[in-house]
Amino acid sequence: MFCYNCGNLLAEYDFCPSCGSDVKMYKKIIYTSNRFYNEGLEKAKVRDLSGAVVCLRQSLKFDKNNIDARNLLGLIYFELGEVGASLSEWVISQNIRPETNVAVEYIKLLRSSNSRLGDMDTAVQKYNIAYNYCLQDSKDLAIIQIRSALSKNRQFAKAHLLLGLLYMDKGDWEKADNEINACLKIDRGNTLALAYQSEIDRMLEPEEGEKKNSRRNTKEAIRVQRDDDFIIQPPNVREPRNSGIGTIVNILIGLVLGAAAVYFLIVPARVARVNSEAQENIKEIGNQKDMLNSTIQELENRIESLTRDNETLENVIESYSGDNGTMSEYDKLVRVATDYLINADSGVAAQSLDEIRDSVDASTMSEAYNELYDALLSVIGPEVAGTYYDEGMAAYHAENYETAIERLSKASYYDKTNADALFTLGNAYRLLGNYDEARSIYEQVIQTFPDTERAARSEQYIKEITAD
Repeated sequence: MFCYNCGNLLAEYDFCPSCGSDVKMYKKIIYTSNRFYNEGLEKAKVRDLSGAVVCLRQSLKFDKNNIDARNLLGLIYFELGEVGASLSEWVISQNIRPETNVAVEYIKLLRSSNSRLGDMDTAVQKYNIAYNYCLQDSKDLAIIQIRSALSKNRQFAKAHLLLGLLYMDKGDWEKADNEINACLKIDRGNTLALAYQSEIDRMLEPEEGEKKNSRRNTKEAIRVQRDDDFIIQPPNVREPRNSGIGTIVNILIGLVLGAAAVYFLIVPARVARVNSEAQENIKEIGNQKDMLNSTIQELENRIESLTRDNETLENVIESYSGDNGTMSEYDKLVRVATDYLINADSGVAAQSLDEIRDSVDASTMSEAYNELYDALLSVIGPEVAGTYYDEGMAAYHAENYETAIERLSKASYYDKTNADALFTLGNAYRLLGNYDEARSIYEQVIQTFPDTERAARSEQYIKEITAD
């Protein structure tokens, strides 16, 4: 461990043997950062990538210059399919330590495999489109985009997780189980995936079968059926015997009565039943016709809705792949970073960053995009701020206040610590007669550099502007 003040090697004492600085708290901070790094490394070894990300972020909060933690965090992001975040961490790591840094090799490998880098970037774009579709309740379109993203990058854990959630919403528990398991193979410690897996296991548990009713063994007496009645006849009772003539007469009477019953009772009932069946058939045909009409109308509405969704999808694709689309802006920023890494020309890089700043709304871009932009700005800014400051001061002394405002604004933007540049910018606005901008700049001087001569003079100028 080296002293933060003089850079010499520290001993076991709570002070630096070289410069005498108190390093007790500094050592605790470095030890804490290293402890979180070790925990993150252990979690990464067992593929608890989410837990590793949390530990490594904590490590960087204590020591942002912990190169090992930053490089490992970039590797984990790359394993999770988030290439933008991994590139951002490696670029920052390279800026902190340009030599003997493995991050340089990682960046070279990414640059040498343009097809893989393009596929991973395409997967991220399709994931963002699917996420927006989910917000618009267009879940079928979201599933299509997520599948397309996974075809480009099977290691994209967030895509597996979102696709599993969409399948759970549809009730397709088998497919949801496959996607959640794929996510857990990449990241075993993903808490959302574990929660979804618990719910899927609960829904896939087999239900208990219903118990069959026991059969009842009953002893019944002899039953005789006569027309619609059931009469219980005791076992020992016998029918009385009739003579032969009486039997014949009874048969004839029965035939006559049977024929009469058929004519007066059965025939009208059959006719009524046939009529009723015909009416039911007519009614069923009418219902089927109404159902077909409803289905046709529903299909026409669906076609209309799909046409609108298709137009929306084409507009979204145009917003991403057009000349001024999100993909184009990503390409511009990555190209600036690549050119600067190769040529180390801060002036050209600063001009490109100015053009990006004027054409892009940073609030609409991703966190990784803004982190990469800020990292480039922090490296390039100090180199070009001095040039803009010298040109602005020369224009100010030559009373060319408009040019002075342009140059000093850029000097203040690239170097937030330059109090002279900000104060002189306020003076240029005041001498040009733009008192509102002058007052705003003086207030920034007072807030940013309190208890300084520049702040005191800014307060005096604000009073003079207010009095006028």
